[in-house]
Amino acid sequence: MTKKTSNRYSPEVRQRAVRMVLEHGGDHASQWAAINSIAPKIGCTTETLRGWVRQAERDRGLRPGPTSAEGERIKALEREVRELRQANEILRKASAYFAVAELDRRSKP
Repeated sequence: MTKKTSNRYSPEVRQRAVRMVLEHGGDHASQWAAINSIAPKIGCTTETLRGWVRQAERDRGLRPGPTSAEGERIKALEREVRELRQANEILRKASAYFAVAELDRRSKP
C-alpha cells in the first residue's frame, strides 16, 4: 500500500493548524470537535488535519507509533533494501550468464 503525500500545505500552515487544535481543544467537547471546527478555517479536510494532529502527538511522545524522523528513516531503509535487491538480481543474472558462457567456451574444441 502506498500513501500519497501532498505538499499542498506548507509546514507552517500544518504546525499552526495542529497548534490551534491542541490549544483550543478545551474550548470544544472533544478533540474531534476542535478538528471539525478548525479544518474548514485552514482549508483542509478533517481527516487531513486529524492525521497532522496524530503525527504531532506521536512526535511529542503522547501517542504510540513512529515519529516523523523514524518514518523518514524507515522510508530511506526501505528504498536502500529495494535498490540492493535490484543490484543482487542483476548480479545473479550476470553470474548465471557468464557461467553459461564459460561452460560453452570450455566445451568447444
